[in-house]
Amino acid sequence: MDVSPVVEDGRFPAKAVPGQSVRVGATVFREGHDALGVTAVLFDPQGAEAERVPMRLVAPGTDRYEAWLTPGSEGAWTFAVEGWGDLFETWRHAAEIKVGADQDVELMMDEGIRLLEAAAAEEGREAAEAELFRGAARTLGTRELPAGHRLEAVLSPEVLAAVAEHPVRDLVTESRRYPLKVERTAAGRGSWYEFFPRSEGAVLDAETGTWTSGTFRTAAERLPAVADMGFDVVYLPPIHPIGRAHRKGPNNTLVAGAQDPGSPWAIGGPEGGHDAVHPDLGTFEDFDAFVARAQDLGLEVALDLALQASPDHPWVSEHPEWFTTRADGSIAYAENPPKKYQDIYPLNFDNDPEGLSLEVLRIVELWISHGVRIFRVDNPHTKPLWFWEWLIGAVEAKHPGIVFLAEAFTRPAMMQGLARVGFQQSYSYFTWRNTKQEIEEYFHEISRVTSAVYRPNFFVNTPDILTEYLQFGGPAAFKVRAALAATGSPLWGVYAGYELFEHVARPGAEEYIDNEKYQYRPRDFAGAEARGQSLAPYLRRLNEIRRRHASLGDLQNLTVQSTSDDALVAYSKTKTVRHGGSTVKDTVVVVVNVDPHAVREGTVWLDLESLDLDDADFNTDGSFWVDDLLTGDSWKWGTHNYVRLDPHHEPVHILHVRRNVK
Repeated sequence: MDVSPVVEDGRFPAKAVPGQSVRVGATVFREGHDALGVTAVLFDPQGAEAERVPMRLVAPGTDRYEAWLTPGSEGAWTFAVEGWGDLFETWRHAAEIKVGADQDVELMMDEGIRLLEAAAAEEGREAAEAELFRGAARTLGTRELPAGHRLEAVLSPEVLAAVAEHPVRDLVTESRRYPLKVERTAAGRGSWYEFFPRSEGAVLDAETGTWTSGTFRTAAERLPAVADMGFDVVYLPPIHPIGRAHRKGPNNTLVAGAQDPGSPWAIGGPEGGHDAVHPDLGTFEDFDAFVARAQDLGLEVALDLALQASPDHPWVSEHPEWFTTRADGSIAYAENPPKKYQDIYPLNFDNDPEGLSLEVLRIVELWISHGVRIFRVDNPHTKPLWFWEWLIGAVEAKHPGIVFLAEAFTRPAMMQGLARVGFQQSYSYFTWRNTKQEIEEYFHEISRVTSAVYRPNFFVNTPDILTEYLQFGGPAAFKVRAALAATGSPLWGVYAGYELFEHVARPGAEEYIDNEKYQYRPRDFAGAEARGQSLAPYLRRLNEIRRRHASLGDLQNLTVQSTSDDALVAYSKTKTVRHGGSTVKDTVVVVVNVDPHAVREGTVWLDLESLDLDDADFNTDGSFWVDDLLTGDSWKWGTHNYVRLDPHHEPVHILHVRRNVK
């Protein structure tokens, strides 16, 4: 019963990426008192069994079992859960009790002999294992030996290991197979960096007050620094022509001057719409060169897919039915009261759903042909779910591996709905989760409740969002949010300027002053880093840690740990990685002082079971070593541990558990 991860009884597949460990759970029980075995089974896209893992009881009396399955490649995988009678464990339990009480001793021995001989004769049992069982049966039948000795010999480590590897099963009951969609790594893991190409290389003539826009060619000069910080994806806001009608000026003012470039999200002008490049940025050839340069540096380019139009977009005159006409005959512009976006017309899918859908598909395929394989979709929650299910399905069928990120800061049901119908990842509520209670509750939710399909991308800021925490928290706040994002989720992102601690908001708003959406913002990144006034080295280190530690590449393995202080947040991630015939365990424990203004100290209590420690990991005094990946310090830790974090020095511990110290 209650098999997980299952989405709407299998109507939609659960999601994973290659190498991700997926937590499988089920409630399994049987009548009577005989021993029960439970197994999780993974099947590859061809239907062949790929992995079989024993499931463990989560807590006595709950009948809830869990195990981890790890698909190795992309494709339509499936999994199932098997419940079965454990004949050997049932016999062993009874035999130990009865032999110890000198009851039915020889009867128990005879039943053990029958069990072992039947197991040895099972089809598919290896010859060495079969002989091991037959030898154990002979020992049970040697009545000259004391009964306790015979039983002890049968329960040898060799026999128990063989039974654990290939159990003696009866009455096997299998659930149906449930879908598990394994997408390419970029769908579920990655570090994103957002910048405006027009700002990179933009130049102001001080004498005339005239701006010269940056181009794809000048923006490409920023790419090595982005790659050097360890980011995987460079995300560009819309690069299309911008409308002149109702163009917004600096800080979203209603009147734009001749030099104001306008919001890139007000798409469309005489030069074209979504299928055109803003002439200030260059040509399609220049864009192709930008993409090629990014690829040379190991970066993917994500392009904004904003399904809306300026009043000057060709669609407005050619397809007025794709918009909403109001009672006075005007076309409705975008509103999010009290915000008004007179420079943007939302699309309406009700009047010509087929025509509009095919046009969007054409646009997406055009940019795919220019090397774009990731799309950040603006406001997808304002379009119908059926459309996204159709579009993502159509694109995937023809161009496997395309990734769609939902920029959907909206109600949970809609965010989950977008994930169900195909969006590989989504912006999240993380941006506004700042207190200890908020962070702990949200981390539990995204790792345990919604993780079957919903992959949160922890953006720390956006051009639209500058939280009060960053406005008033100082440099420590920027470190705290970056560390939480980089270690809390396999997906995280920053918007340019974060590394420069940009924190001044437009009065009365949660937005940046002199917002880059409406003006050029060239920045001296290199100079700031040379002066020691940049967070870039910290971001670089966080991305290095992510790459080196497999546990940080998964989401479902996050366990919130307990702390004594109301500003200390602690959590751990553990993952077992298989290399050939051997396994390596990676465990990271993160402790964060979320108070950017004051030193906090207290106790961190660790659930040692969640760390999956082996005997060889403990020192002789029962402690184990942890190494701080940010500072290089090392400590002996145990169940309860003292921490003191100074936000003016380092507000975060990222601790790696040292293995095999003996």
